[in-house]
Amino acid sequence: MQRVVQISDTHLSRTKPHFAVNWPPLAAWVAGQKPDLIIHTGDVTVDGADQDEDMRHCAGLLAGLPAPVLSVPGNHDVGEPHHPFQPVDRTRLARWRRHFGPDWWVKDLEDWRLIGLDSMLFGAGVPDEAEQFAWLEGQLASAEGRRIGWFLHKPLFIEAREEGDTGYWSVKPAQRAPLLALIDRHNVAFVASGHLHREHDAQVNGCRYIWGGSSGFVVGPANQPPMPGLTRLGAVSYDFSGDAVTITRQEVPGLTTLWIDDVLHEVYPPRETA
Repeated sequence: MQRVVQISDTHLSRTKPHFAVNWPPLAAWVAGQKPDLIIHTGDVTVDGADQDEDMRHCAGLLAGLPAPVLSVPGNHDVGEPHHPFQPVDRTRLARWRRHFGPDWWVKDLEDWRLIGLDSMLFGAGVPDEAEQFAWLEGQLASAEGRRIGWFLHKPLFIEAREEGDTGYWSVKPAQRAPLLALIDRHNVAFVASGHLHREHDAQVNGCRYIWGGSSGFVVGPANQPPMPGLTRLGAVSYDFSGDAVTITRQEVPGLTTLWIDDVLHEVYPPRETA
């Protein structure tokens, strides 16, 4: 059996240490799990999209964990497609890759192929978007019978595969549709994401969709629309044995339930367009 631990949305920074209190208990819990692999599903940093020091600080923290770490970026790490202040671009992608390595990757664990995707490229219109999709098609086609799981930051959808544009919260329909077609064609077993700071586990059209809870903070109803799942901190473990996997929502002892609503204007002050 091989154990993978998914952590997400740590939102760490040396200069904005609002959520730093939750890193020591998370790191201690991860060590106690004795994982073979750790996967971070994005928003590692408070503002790595603009602050190189946030990237450097967080890369050092991840390097101190007791197992190999693979990460995919979130919007606070590399920006968002067509964002007015932090669009995904080559500079931000290069910064991520310099500190954390590839923003999309593949890892084979015996009967499984785990694929990490940069969901911030979906709809970005940069050359890397088409390159990643072509690479994904190749990795799925060459899986040689392995079962497949995906890890990314943004969930593909909130409530239904066919839903409309949910804005900030999930992948947009135009980019979602070809990804869902690949999931169906290749019988992808699960898709794991972060971003929502909520925990959820749903089976849809034969694929299991896992929302990994944040270890940094939770979001109140004033800043998040109603959606499925539970508002609580945590992590997720994946125990792979042959072609089977046991996926478990994990409580992390010692985490402090912090609310972004209390410090939003300090951590992410509003900006005005010109």
